[in-house]
Amino acid sequence: MNKQNDYSVVLNNTLKYATDFLNKIDYDNVCATKSFEKLREDLKKPLNAKSEPPDKVISELVKDVDGGLLGSAGGRFFAWVIGGAVPAALAADWLTSTWDQNAALYACSPAEAVIEEVVGEWLKNILGLPQQTSFALTTGCQMAHFTCLAAARNELLKKHSWDVELKGLSGAPGIHILTNRLLHASVERAARFLALGCECIKPLEVNEAGQLKSDSLRTALEDFKDEPVIVQLCAGDINTGMYDNFNEIIPLAHSHNAWVHVDGAFGLWANASDKYNHLLKGVEHADSWATDGHKWLNVPYDYGYAFIKNSEAHKASMSLRASYLTHADEARDQFDWNPEWSRRGRGVSTYAAIRQLGTEGIANLVERCCKYAHDLVIGIGKLKGAEIIWEPKINQGLIRFVHPEIKYTEQENDVFTDMVIERINASGKLFVGGTTWNGRRCMRISICGWQTDEEDIEISIKAVDEVLHNVLSYSRLSHSMDSSRL
Repeated sequence: MNKQNDYSVVLNNTLKYATDFLNKIDYDNVCATKSFEKLREDLKKPLNAKSEPPDKVISELVKDVDGGLLGSAGGRFFAWVIGGAVPAALAADWLTSTWDQNAALYACSPAEAVIEEVVGEWLKNILGLPQQTSFALTTGCQMAHFTCLAAARNELLKKHSWDVELKGLSGAPGIHILTNRLLHASVERAARFLALGCECIKPLEVNEAGQLKSDSLRTALEDFKDEPVIVQLCAGDINTGMYDNFNEIIPLAHSHNAWVHVDGAFGLWANASDKYNHLLKGVEHADSWATDGHKWLNVPYDYGYAFIKNSEAHKASMSLRASYLTHADEARDQFDWNPEWSRRGRGVSTYAAIRQLGTEGIANLVERCCKYAHDLVIGIGKLKGAEIIWEPKINQGLIRFVHPEIKYTEQENDVFTDMVIERINASGKLFVGGTTWNGRRCMRISICGWQTDEEDIEISIKAVDEVLHNVLSYSRLSHSMDSSRL
C-alpha cells in the first residue's frame, strides 16, 4: 500500500470538491432539492466486505449527497441561528482533523492545550467577561449549558452540605431553576441530563419586551428562600433577540444567594460591538455564561464555549484522576474543565477565526448582520400580505403573512404563514424558518453569516415578493371559485 499516494490523491480531489461547493453556493438552491427517498436510495449502499479505494468512496459520497445539503454556509440562509465558516476557521478545521490530536490533556498534544488556553483568554476579552473566569470549549451551547449548570449544581449543593460528586442526587436538596418563560429548550435539556428534572424549571412572567419581570423573580425567590436556586437569564432571545435586564436582575438574584446563569448562545457576541454592547450592561456580574462559536464567530459546527466565575466548582464538577493519566503541573489540562474525555482540538478553528477577524472584524460582523436583518425585515414588511411582528433590535426579526383581501381567522393565517414560508424555501433563493410567538405563527429572520451582503438582501426581498404575488393570486382565485359554489 502506498500510504502517501492514498492521501495525496484523495485530499487533492477533496480540495476540488470543497472549493467547487463553496464557489457555487451563492448560485445554487439554498434549500435541499433531493427527496428523502432519493437520498436513501443513493446513500444506502450494501455494506461492503472488501476495501474500496478512498478516492472512489469520497467521489461517490459527494455525488450521492448532491441536492441533499442546505446552503447554510452561504449568504441567504436565515433560518435558525446559523453562521457559515470564515476561510481561516474552515482551513483550521481541516488541519484539526489532519493532525488528529486528542485534546484532552497537555500530555496528549502540547500545542492543542496551549492554543485552547490562549483562545479562552481571547474569548473572555471579546465577550467582556471577568478575566479570572474559568472556561471550557464544548461541542456547542447545549453542552456549555450542561457544563455551567453542573458547576452550579456542585456549588449550590455544597452550600447545603451535600457533596453531589460523591453522593449523587438521591436525598439531595432539590434545585430550582427560575427563568424567563421564553427559555430555550437546550437549557431544559441540560437540566434533564443533570438529573435535575424538568419540574425544577419554574417559568416566570415577562414584560411586553419579553424580559423577566423583577417582581415575579422577587416573589419566586422568596418562595424558595433558603433552598438552592439558579436564576437563568437570556442574552438574545431566539425569536426577538431580547436581553434580560442584567443590571436589575443579577443583584436581586445574588441578594437571595442564587446562582445566575446566562444563555448567550448568540447574543453574548454583541459585547464585541460598541454599538450594541449596552444591551449586555451588567452581564459580567453573573456566575456563568454559555455561547456558541458556529453562530456569530462563524466557525464550523462542534464549537461551543462555557465560562464559569467559580473555577473551583467548575473543576470539581468535571475533573477526574486516574493512574493511567499524565497530568501537567503548569499547563492547563482541558480534561479538567469539559465533559468530554477524548475530544478533537476544538481550540484550533476558534483560534484561526479570531486571528482572521480580529476584534474589529468581529464587531463589524455583528453590526453588519444586525443591519441586514433590519433591512430584510423592513423590506419584506412593505410587501403586500406581510406584517412585521418584531422589528429587529439586533439580528432577529419576525414576519407574519396575512391575506390583505380575504378575511381569514387567526388559525387560518397561521396556516397561510406556514404555506408562504414553505413556498419561499421551495423557491431556492433563500431559506427561512417558522416559529410560534405569542400564540401566532411567524416567519423568523435570523442573520449571523459572514457572507451575507446587500445583494443577498435585495435578492431575498424580490424572491419573497414573487412568492407572495403568486400565493395571493392563487388564493383570490380559489376563494372566488369556492364562493361561486355557494
